[in-house]
Amino acid sequence: MRGHDWINSTLPDELIVEILCRLDSKSSRDACSLVCKRWLRLERLSRESLRIGASGSPNALVKLLARRFPNVRNVFIDERLSVPLPVQFRGRLTEYALESEFYSENGETGSEDNGTQSFCLSDAGLTAVGEGFSKIETLSLIWCSNITNVGLRSITEHCKSLKALDLQGCYIGDQGIAAVGEFCKQLEDLNLRFCEGLTDSGLVSLVVGCAKTLKSLGVAACAKITDKSLEAVGSHCTSLEILSLDSEFIRDKGVLAVAQGCPLLKTLKLQCVNVSDEALQGVGNSCLSLEILALYSFQIFTDKSLCAIGKGCKRLKSLTLNDCNFLSDKGLEAVAVGCSGLTHLEVNGCHNIGTFGLESIGRSCTQLSELALLYCQRIGNYALCEIGKGCKFLQALHLVDCASIGDDAICSIASGCKNLKKLHIRRCYEVGNKGIVAVGENCKFLADLSLRFCDRVGDEALIAIGQGCSLHHLNVSGCHHIGDAGIIAIARGCPQLSYLDVSVLQNLGDMAMAELGEGCPLLKDVVLSHCRQITDVGLSYLVSKCTLLETCHMVYCPGITTAGVATVITSCAYIKKVLVEKWKVSPRTKRRAGSIISYLCVDL
Repeated sequence: MRGHDWINSTLPDELIVEILCRLDSKSSRDACSLVCKRWLRLERLSRESLRIGASGSPNALVKLLARRFPNVRNVFIDERLSVPLPVQFRGRLTEYALESEFYSENGETGSEDNGTQSFCLSDAGLTAVGEGFSKIETLSLIWCSNITNVGLRSITEHCKSLKALDLQGCYIGDQGIAAVGEFCKQLEDLNLRFCEGLTDSGLVSLVVGCAKTLKSLGVAACAKITDKSLEAVGSHCTSLEILSLDSEFIRDKGVLAVAQGCPLLKTLKLQCVNVSDEALQGVGNSCLSLEILALYSFQIFTDKSLCAIGKGCKRLKSLTLNDCNFLSDKGLEAVAVGCSGLTHLEVNGCHNIGTFGLESIGRSCTQLSELALLYCQRIGNYALCEIGKGCKFLQALHLVDCASIGDDAICSIASGCKNLKKLHIRRCYEVGNKGIVAVGENCKFLADLSLRFCDRVGDEALIAIGQGCSLHHLNVSGCHHIGDAGIIAIARGCPQLSYLDVSVLQNLGDMAMAELGEGCPLLKDVVLSHCRQITDVGLSYLVSKCTLLETCHMVYCPGITTAGVATVITSCAYIKKVLVEKWKVSPRTKRRAGSIISYLCVDL
């Protein structure tokens, strides 16, 4: 019957809540909440996650949100993020803040609107989180510099179901962390990166309290945390699966204690300059379940460590070696032979690893799906030829400043790794049209291509890519041989393109912009900076058809004037960021969209 509300009269609350929970985006849930008051109430009851950035009167905001969303289980507060409130909501929040009482330490009623205090969550706000979200399981407090042990203890007393706690950048002391161990007996995940106030005393207390449940621990830049804490972890946390350490004060003794006491360890990430072969050999001998190993800036350990890893860690899937100067091909060969199930490998700045080590990976690790080689001057073409022959499942390849890798290597990858989806190459000056043409002809699933400052790549390469691949992401910044012909081929062959960076292309003009507007209506992000031939005319063609555009960078484009900037602002309903010179923004444009305009150069 026309006018009859069949949904609300037929469906019970439980079924509507179940439907709302299955929506995959916040925007969809918000849209459904506007249907009627009943759906608004049910959506609020079903909301499980909240993300809060830096905002005025954060304590009042938390109290208001707690009243509206009582069943929230995941709260993420990140004071690095500036999240301006809509005018209407800001007014309600101010009114609510005036109704609430805020007391200073001397007991007097005070305002939070002095200085930066108004943008920082305090212990009062943290108490409101604990009291308002009693069912909380995940709490993230990123760089909340004003909270103290008092507020953290209040959270732990109210939220005993807490399973994940992130205190990155919070100056929390031992008493607060000890309270977590005392009350949160279900805690599984703890991040203490940049918690400079902590000492061994607090962390040991927490470890003892959460020994049965703790599975993940992250510690970085905590100068007072030493091997004593890791020994406690090794003695009590037998269920630990993930450990991330970044410290100058951790030595072999602590890492060995964890390796020997945590048999279920699956992920180990270390940036500890005082850890040597002894600790890594212990990892290889004891951590038989290890799947992910990342080693950063190790200046002491040698191939002995990787030989032990290859011999003992047969389940290793991912290996990252970053600035490990004493590793050579021998160590990488040991990993290749012993860990044949390896799927991800990153070698960054390890100057003694060369072609032979990568050849071993290609011959032994046939399941490799992602390979990143950064600043590897000694790795040559033949290494990637072996990767192309043996690693048929490779989906992502990253090359940065690899001076000895050229077209022959890329051709081998293209002919052997036909499932390649992502190819990122930066400043590899021996790579030219021949290699990229081979990619276009063979890698039909390629969706993400970045060729930054590869100055031998020209239009011929992009024509082949446009004819053979359907890209979503393209970055050809600094490839000065690319002009209109190459970008037009992309526009005609890649209708799904959503990101485009053509900065520093001196030969690119308005014709390419017009073709992009016609062929790529899904474009959301475009970078046109330093393109001297693009004018207001080409820009207007682009934005008139690319109505989903969200970001546009166009600094140092002399052909784009105040009128062009105004055209972007008025034509793109979803625009979120425009980067341009200050003098190109008219007063009217600034009044209309000042919050989304960024200036690279204030004065010219």
